[in-house]
Amino acid sequence: MKFLVTLERDEAGFVVVECPALPGCLSQGRTEAEALANIREAIEASLATRRSRNSPSC
Repeated sequence: MKFLVTLERDEAGFVVVECPALPGCLSQGRTEAEALANIREAIEASLATRRSRNSPSC
C-alpha cells in the first residue's frame, strides 16, 4: 500500500513529515531519509492500531 506524505523543514532544521490520509500520523528526522524511514514506521503502527480496533485504514 502506498501513501502520499508531505515534507516540510521546521524552524529548528528538522524535516517534518505527515501522512494526510491518516490523521495524526506524523514524524520527523534530521534528514529527509531519516524522516521518511520514521514515517514508514509511524504509518505501520497507525495501520496496526486501526486494524486492532476495527477502524477503517483510510
